[in-house]
Amino acid sequence: MNAKKQKISGFSIQFRNLMSTTTILGIESSCDDTSAAVVRDSYLLSNIIANQEVHKTYGGVVPELASRAHQQNIIPVVDRALKLANVSKNEINAIAFTRGPGLMGSLLVGASFAKGLSLSLGVPLIEVNHLQAHILANFILEKDAANHVPEFPFLCLLVSGGHTQLVLVKDYLDMTIIGQTIDDAAGEAFDKCAKIMGISYPGGPVIDKLAAEGNPQAFVFAKPRVKGYDYSFSGLKTSFLYFLRDQIQTSPTFLNDRQKDLCASIQKTIIDILLDKLVKATKDLKIKNIALAGGVSANSGLRNTITSEAVKQKWNIYIPALKFTTDNAAMIAITGLYKYRQGEFASQDIVPLARFS
Repeated sequence: MNAKKQKISGFSIQFRNLMSTTTILGIESSCDDTSAAVVRDSYLLSNIIANQEVHKTYGGVVPELASRAHQQNIIPVVDRALKLANVSKNEINAIAFTRGPGLMGSLLVGASFAKGLSLSLGVPLIEVNHLQAHILANFILEKDAANHVPEFPFLCLLVSGGHTQLVLVKDYLDMTIIGQTIDDAAGEAFDKCAKIMGISYPGGPVIDKLAAEGNPQAFVFAKPRVKGYDYSFSGLKTSFLYFLRDQIQTSPTFLNDRQKDLCASIQKTIIDILLDKLVKATKDLKIKNIALAGGVSANSGLRNTITSEAVKQKWNIYIPALKFTTDNAAMIAITGLYKYRQGEFASQDIVPLARFS
């Protein structure tokens, strides 16, 4: 097999000819999920995720506990991913890892492990932007599955616990943010409204479940007016807090009596805010290819609304499988594959970034 070498940080890295089979090991550790995945030529061979249940007790992710759990999980998770994929360490062409954004302690665990493994195997190291990876999750292929991937260019609505963005995607590695939240993200709005109602963390999925049995027209909440394609959700959270406080003062059992309607109404409001800017952007840019990405894209209300709107607007929509919406290493590996093909490698002195500009 033909091979060539690239000198990075004082040592020689060998990688295979780009025309041959390419196998990427992806490592994800941006928050509280430790994940490893193996991708070969866009096809997913394995995707292992170790969740951390400890955070439910505290109503949110505790950074110190998260980083400790990553240290315990990362070796068995990577080992399991390789075994499930039936891939040996010597077959790996490169190691992709999440550089950020995320929790610094968690990112350091994944980055340090990836660096060490890269050195020991003599293969390239690839740093991945976590948000870019969420978008490229739409390109993960699975054998014996009806794979449906976006056509370029497309608009992607990226919604997660910490980010809400509208991204114009012209190619795998050519993306431009055209709109984003100026304060809270949509996922934060779900979780904070859930907390106000006494729903345990993570509250978003619980709101989604209760909303299915409620009336989305029961209550009307004010929607922020933000110019352009940007979003805002902090005002909605405050409005919801005051509304609930006033109603409980009048009727102490209001929350218990109307919780399902509250969930349905707040979910509808958040989705309407997201959809309004998306529709505006598609019309302004004359784009009909629309994709979803991020943890909140698992929300059934959002998926159903986007699907219905697609019929109305004659969009071509692309929604990743539920298992690829939350944090996972498959999306890191697929992003690493495209960066490998472009020869975009990282040096051993690269450091994680909790935030990206």
